[in-house]
Amino acid sequence: MGLAETHDNFYNWSTMGLGTYNWKDTLIVTVYLFLVLYIGLRALSRDRSTIKGFFLADQNLVWGLIGTSLFAANTGSSHFIGLAGIGASSGIAIGAFEWNTVFMLFILGWIFVPIYMKAGVATLPEYLRKRFGSARIQVLVSILFILIDFLTRILVEVCYGAMFVKIAWDMDVYQVTLVLLVISGIYTFTGGLAAAIYTEALHAVAMLLGSIVLMVYAFRKVGGYKQLQHDYFYAIPGETREGNWTAQPECYTPNPSAFHIFRGSISREFSWPKLIFGATTVSLFYGCADQVSVQRGLAGKSKPHMHVGFILYGYLKLLPMFLMVMPGMISRIFYPDQVACVVPSECQKYCGAQRSCSPIAYPKLVVSLLPTGLQGMMLSTVCAAIISSLTSAFNSISALFTMNIYAWMRPKASENELMITARFFIITLLATTIVWIPIIETAFSEKLFEYMLLIRSCLTPPITALFILAVFSKRVNEEGAFWGLIFGIIIGLCRLVPELMFIRRTCEDSKCPMPICRIHYFYFSMALLLVSLLSMLGISFFRAPIPDKHLHGLCWSLRKSQEKRVDLDRDRTWRRLPRFAATPAMFGDSKSYFWEAFQLFFGLEPQVKYKVTPGKATKEIKATEGKTEATGKRKHSDTLEDAKVLASGEASIKMEVSKEKMEQGDTPEGADGLAQGKLSRVMKATKENMEDTKRTDMLEKPYWKKVISSSGTILITLLILGHMYFA
Repeated sequence: MGLAETHDNFYNWSTMGLGTYNWKDTLIVTVYLFLVLYIGLRALSRDRSTIKGFFLADQNLVWGLIGTSLFAANTGSSHFIGLAGIGASSGIAIGAFEWNTVFMLFILGWIFVPIYMKAGVATLPEYLRKRFGSARIQVLVSILFILIDFLTRILVEVCYGAMFVKIAWDMDVYQVTLVLLVISGIYTFTGGLAAAIYTEALHAVAMLLGSIVLMVYAFRKVGGYKQLQHDYFYAIPGETREGNWTAQPECYTPNPSAFHIFRGSISREFSWPKLIFGATTVSLFYGCADQVSVQRGLAGKSKPHMHVGFILYGYLKLLPMFLMVMPGMISRIFYPDQVACVVPSECQKYCGAQRSCSPIAYPKLVVSLLPTGLQGMMLSTVCAAIISSLTSAFNSISALFTMNIYAWMRPKASENELMITARFFIITLLATTIVWIPIIETAFSEKLFEYMLLIRSCLTPPITALFILAVFSKRVNEEGAFWGLIFGIIIGLCRLVPELMFIRRTCEDSKCPMPICRIHYFYFSMALLLVSLLSMLGISFFRAPIPDKHLHGLCWSLRKSQEKRVDLDRDRTWRRLPRFAATPAMFGDSKSYFWEAFQLFFGLEPQVKYKVTPGKATKEIKATEGKTEATGKRKHSDTLEDAKVLASGEASIKMEVSKEKMEQGDTPEGADGLAQGKLSRVMKATKENMEDTKRTDMLEKPYWKKVISSSGTILITLLILGHMYFA
């Protein structure tokens, strides 16, 4: 089946409406969107004019923000529709994929992120440049990351979100998606990661509340879990034949192992080898090389905050099995003719698709069970899922492009230029996504979640192999890493391209004529990871190894080395010019509103530099230095700076502010008043920062270390018990 035929078959997705919305639902959604925009714009008060501030939220995130933002960023509309749809058609095994991710979080938080911290990077490709001294690996991996995130995050989330809104409420897809894109874009390209993090915390709360309410309604109506186990196997559509054609029984009868995670090795859908080996291979990418997750780990105030945030995210990751997968199965019980249809004419009538309406399982449940008002809350939940996924993808892709591709093309770009570039690139992503809306609304609708898994299975294993060897094998050198990566990518494309050309739309065999298409993508990902590992190691053994002096702190075996590292790229380091002093003269009239808007938009407001006065300041600084060195805390520089600011004299601040305002034509009296206000705000903010530092120190006390370890142990125990119960 070609793409043109696919377009015709799925165009009717955009004409399907299961329910309607009223003014109460509209009011709830409108209030929620304004609240999101308000919180996002409130983040403009934070530092966003530097690389550290814009891409890492000034490395000041507490554990609660890390955990909730990770959940919101990695749980999108694709999960509400995709997980529920696959659950309706095949059972709970798809929920175990979410559980596998939790195991990968411990690998990420306790092994990989600490290595990235020692490297002092903001993006993963920057680590590869430090590790191998190679710009070509850095640029290639950046392009792959951008491609994967754009295909599997942005386009998939927009498509699924638009589908949900249209199917459930028959709203205009283009207008709704455009509004969500504009709202997410406004505060993302102005506020950076901090704005995304704070809004994602709100989104996480909205997503949890909405999905829990629907789950309670669904289980109450079905009669509980035991009744679900009984009724699910009788959820068979009434029509299974049309003319001389009869559907195969396995296409419409519930899977006998629907309530088991581990299934026979010959199972058509999710056998235990696919789950244990294949799905784990895909999840491993997010355990070592996912920019979205790593970026939030690097933005933590300290390692304890990062660890607790990851543990919180792990607990939240236990919920999709019950909040999304099982409600999808309940939807099949209530509406078997619609959700489980197999006859083309019936499916066309119910959802406008070819032979599967499983994606309507969750929207159908929403509009059928929830009363007015709660439906508006669920629409807010879906909007939260869409926006959170988009904002995280926009910020991460912008960081990848700015720090690795643009900085490679412009080696001496100033920090101001990089920040302006990052924001313009987000605008470019926003415009590109808007252009794609009419296309993605009609293509790949039925199996979109599976095609997302297919793309990741074919493209991520070589990248996963590269990061595993970069961290754990000193012997891998630049030539082995680069050519092994190229070899793995070529093999992955040989599997991916034919599958997309000969699209499989039903439970029947694929129409792809190439033998490689017969291999399930989970098995293929496992083999591709192994081939990539061996090729990188094999090529490296024919070339000279990298001396240890270049690897201190960059590899697991040298992570505790106290020797100073000699950078491999020291002769090719991209030297950035100092921050230029942006002045109104560069942009016309000094009094113009354009200049004020330009400064606000790009975060280029003049910042006061405070001078330290002698006397008490010296004593406080020395005391702070001694305390910080004794504890070895990560917040050394921040605490020291706090002491300096607190010890600064009011006269110094007045002089600095007065000088800047005088240069812009203001009176000394006005400058003096501004200095007074500035001093008050600075002192207040500094005290808050020092209080935050004390709270950070609290997590490093022996008692809290035991609490963190116990929480992680309980989480692992719950995962094991869950696998045993549903095995």
